[in-house]
Amino acid sequence: MNDVVRMATAVDAGQLAELAAVTFPLACPPGSAPEDIQAHLATTLSAENFAAYVADPEIAVLALDEGGTLRGYTMLVDRPDPDVASALAALPSMELSKCYVHPEYHGQGAAAQLMEASLEYARLAGASGMWLGVNSQNARAIRFYEKCGFRKVGTKSFRLGTAVEHDFVMEHRFGD
Repeated sequence: MNDVVRMATAVDAGQLAELAAVTFPLACPPGSAPEDIQAHLATTLSAENFAAYVADPEIAVLALDEGGTLRGYTMLVDRPDPDVASALAALPSMELSKCYVHPEYHGQGAAAQLMEASLEYARLAGASGMWLGVNSQNARAIRFYEKCGFRKVGTKSFRLGTAVEHDFVMEHRFGD
């Protein structure tokens, strides 16, 4: 793999939205309504939203770039979330809000490369740990996060259109 993990810029917003349109549905529970998924893509993962995310000083979007084509991305949010703070042992903690790799690159080390860069970014930014929310039915993602050193520490809800999904809160403590 000749992929490079780099900070995304506003120029990447369109490619990030295209990548999200392919990857986000794969993380949704099997019974998710297609219209709820499409609404989430339109309201949260559009090119306009990605342009705003990369401009936000409290958000870092890391892109896995293979010769100008994005193969995956993570989004790190450096602001407290009062809904999960009580479940976290490592504070301050950075949220891994999104972690997606194009399905053609699953099983090739791309996600591990992105995760390693994301954890390093959070450490260098002064975080004591990283947390994420993952759908409780997404066994593949949960196994990957556990392999990367994350442990379940709580639960939270996530609204996907008209449905309320249940997520595990997982935490990675630096230095453990």
